[in-house]
Amino acid sequence: MIQAIAGIASAFGLASSAGLNAYIPLLLVALAARFPLRDPLIQLSEPYDILGSWWAIGLLTILLLIEMTVDKIPAVDTLNDTIQTFIRPTAGAILFAANADVITDIHPALALAAGLLVAGGVHTTKTALRPAVTATTAGTGNWFVSTVEDIVAFFVSLISLLIPVMAGLIALVILVWAIRRVRRRQPRHKPARRHLF
Repeated sequence: MIQAIAGIASAFGLASSAGLNAYIPLLLVALAARFPLRDPLIQLSEPYDILGSWWAIGLLTILLLIEMTVDKIPAVDTLNDTIQTFIRPTAGAILFAANADVITDIHPALALAAGLLVAGGVHTTKTALRPAVTATTAGTGNWFVSTVEDIVAFFVSLISLLIPVMAGLIALVILVWAIRRVRRRQPRHKPARRHLF
């Protein structure tokens, strides 16, 4: 029971970090499935075990470097977020389903859908907030916000692999914070005032 809860928490943590940066959690999972060489940190079930291959690790490294560069350039980051609208939720779905403990206890379609929704929700929040950062800082704050997002994605992914239950709680806090931020940004409709004269 505890192992199943830890697996689900790990899956939620990895999927939520994929909503910020798809390649950080994918690369960390790929490396954890490969190292240490004699006894890897995690065992991925088929077909997800392909993530641990050397060519996948190389490709993810290149994609991560590209993502980390373009996400820090004003205007280009908006285009990148548009492209990532398809990639980040897909990465979240793969990461959620690839978790060996989850994939055996939950139907694969449900695991994929859960990962898609978690990563998609975080990505949508990020995409909605980034134009406000660009507008309020004239683009000068984009690199800082992007760097913070990368750091959060790295540590949530790392915690998800090492301490899954804690990662689940962190993912929940991030999701609640993101929902509150989006709600605060939505305009509130005030009733029109009537003038007697």
